[in-house]
Amino acid sequence: MHVLVVGGSGFLGRELVGQAVEAGGRVSATFHTAPTRQPPQQLVEWRPLDVTDRQQVADLIADLRPDAIVNAAYRQSDWATTAEGAMHVAAAAASTGSRLVHVSSDAIFSGRAQSYDETARPDPVHAYGAAKAAAEVAVTGLDPSAVIARTSLIVGGGGSPTELLVHQLAAGTRPGMLFTDDIRCAVHVRDLAAALLELTRSAATGVHHLAGADPISRHELGVLIARRDGLDESALPAGSRAEAGVPGPLDVRLDSTATQAGLTTRLRGARTFLA
Repeated sequence: MHVLVVGGSGFLGRELVGQAVEAGGRVSATFHTAPTRQPPQQLVEWRPLDVTDRQQVADLIADLRPDAIVNAAYRQSDWATTAEGAMHVAAAAASTGSRLVHVSSDAIFSGRAQSYDETARPDPVHAYGAAKAAAEVAVTGLDPSAVIARTSLIVGGGGSPTELLVHQLAAGTRPGMLFTDDIRCAVHVRDLAAALLELTRSAATGVHHLAGADPISRHELGVLIARRDGLDESALPAGSRAEAGVPGPLDVRLDSTATQAGLTTRLRGARTFLA
């Protein structure tokens, strides 16, 4: 099986590339600035790609003609990359008949509901969430056979933005705080990548939720990371996102029960994988 990872040099993309290589078959990956320098880069066909360039995306996918594509490319502050880029990848996948698994986010929800299952309608409250929601509409419209894989806060392995932030806050090298009222269902990057690749090999279509089993605040998550890494958890500043006035949803709990029932990959909760 030939797998193409769009956004292969990112945090999730690197894990996808590594697991795809371990599974065997041909692996291609794209990068915007530079390919990853960690192994197994010598076993991967790296290609530069600007997903905002529709023709460039079409030409690359027509040239590679992969069996499956996992699109993990995004930029939180860039509508063109997050929304239009997803549309371009979906259009190219549909034209070549490539299986598409598009990575979406719990950012599409407001947090006003108690929890969100796969039937929940997007109701974003900030620009990134709106871009992710628009991407879902474009992908579904252009490629009805695609999988929309919504996930949550991704951690694990020490290299995620959340883990780096915890280390900086504990060391006092960066200002900020970890919110006690900002709830997510954090997922381990290894579990998420394995589930995404499992979906490329399945006949599934439509929306699937790939989040961890535990709703957890960003502060509690930070404490668990600090304990795992031997940091001073008491040095982590705590506060309220609502009181700080930082835009974005507060309590967003993805219900992955239906998706998990059809997977062999177990989506562990943060209290389990950070124990």
